[in-house]
Amino acid sequence: MSVAATGLAFIVHTLVSPIPAMTAAVALGLLAANIPGTAAWAAGRARPGLDFAGKHHMRAGIVLLGLKVSVVDVLDLGWFALALIAAVVLLSFAGTYGLARLVKLPRDGALLIATGFSICGASAIGAMAAVRRIKHQDTVLPVALVTLCGTLAIGVLPLLMYPLGLTPERFGAWTGASVHDVGQVVATAQTAGPAALALAVVVKLTRVILLAPIVAVAGLTQRWSMRRKSRNGIEANDDDGKFPPIVPLFVLGFIAMVAARSLGWLSPGVLEAAGGIQDILLASALFGLGSAVRIRTLLHTGGRAVLVALGSWLLIALLGLGAAGLMIR
Repeated sequence: MSVAATGLAFIVHTLVSPIPAMTAAVALGLLAANIPGTAAWAAGRARPGLDFAGKHHMRAGIVLLGLKVSVVDVLDLGWFALALIAAVVLLSFAGTYGLARLVKLPRDGALLIATGFSICGASAIGAMAAVRRIKHQDTVLPVALVTLCGTLAIGVLPLLMYPLGLTPERFGAWTGASVHDVGQVVATAQTAGPAALALAVVVKLTRVILLAPIVAVAGLTQRWSMRRKSRNGIEANDDDGKFPPIVPLFVLGFIAMVAARSLGWLSPGVLEAAGGIQDILLASALFGLGSAVRIRTLLHTGGRAVLVALGSWLLIALLGLGAAGLMIR
């Protein structure tokens, strides 16, 4: 089912190019989870396979995401631009987490929403969940929210380009600094032409490269917390008593792929093929995650999370717009 839905998501993208395949995959997952004819199947016999796709295909996709990031391209932006992008990520992360805690969302949910909205959408949520050992089912709502808000950006941001008096370059910088998923960035920025698209992708991938250090910091704090609990005689881990790795293996794989791309070890053909495989893996993972979202349950339990997501979407849009104005004069 995940394979067929992934293929259908790409067909939707081909027919309606502004809709990224990732967004279509989440939407198809939501339909599968909530249409009477498929809901019982998605919650029953198919659930183990869909959960496998949501977890393991996501991690494999994160590894291959590294092949899209060239450190050379990132450094070409200049140190001032890099500092601005890092500031957008950190401020949006802190602001989203603070807002989520203000409305009393659980710490894990607040952390996942903050990570996804500030860095790179569902991929960042998957990485953070792994290092913090957050249950797979607890990633479902944050992934749905970050994907849907990123889709909202595709429709809203291009409408604001001319009222705000943005040049294509400044619009591209804004898109790269504030839209969540790489595919959503491409879909949004291409409406302003190739110059906007080129700058948007580099700015976005600069945010992506911050995934590794932020996950590493989260891993260090998790180990510190577990050691403190262990010293106080509290059970450190519900699974096996072992401390989680500071950086999961798949994030190390992501770093290795960034290095391979930056050093020019791979041919354009290999990079293109890997990009296609990565898109397929992430679409499959997002269908699996979307198929776990029950709209009725979401309406009853996710109201505060939706408000946090919309607040975070507005916050990062404003921060990204300010950074774009300083970056492109």
